[in-house]
Amino acid sequence: MSQDVTPLYVADVSAFTKQLRKSLTEADALPGHAAMMALVAKAAGYRNHQHLRAAQSTPPELDELALKRALRVFDDNGLMFRWPKWTKVQGLCLWPFWALLPAHQDLSEKEVNAVLKQGLSFDDHVLLRRSLIDHKLATRTIDGAVYRRIEQRPTPEALALMDRLKNK
Repeated sequence: MSQDVTPLYVADVSAFTKQLRKSLTEADALPGHAAMMALVAKAAGYRNHQHLRAAQSTPPELDELALKRALRVFDDNGLMFRWPKWTKVQGLCLWPFWALLPAHQDLSEKEVNAVLKQGLSFDDHVLLRRSLIDHKLATRTIDGAVYRRIEQRPTPEALALMDRLKNK
């Protein structure tokens, strides 16, 4: 199921609720999720839910400053050579390492360290390992024996960073 957020602006809440109530009373039974989303979109003045989504879809703006600062900590080979100062940039710089971790797999600390070391040119893989946990990109058991990547969609900045690093 999609977790994309579709913003909805309703200029006249009264007219919106009247139209929605009318649509609900015309239905024989309580509509399902997709049918309810279509009713809400129609009450807001759209043809259907897809029309609402298409009207709202604008490409997300990238945080170019964060992206620029993140790129500064990677060398020409795509290896991180220093840890960034800004917390936001730190989180952004962790995404390429997150992408290297195998999906849906339990890993030992040693295996995680091996993955992290291949993307670093400085010797502090422990900082990255802990930061992956802090930035909610990975989890670990209380004893630290088992690590696992948290499956999620990378941010637009993270996708841009990984793409630019790949093309370096």
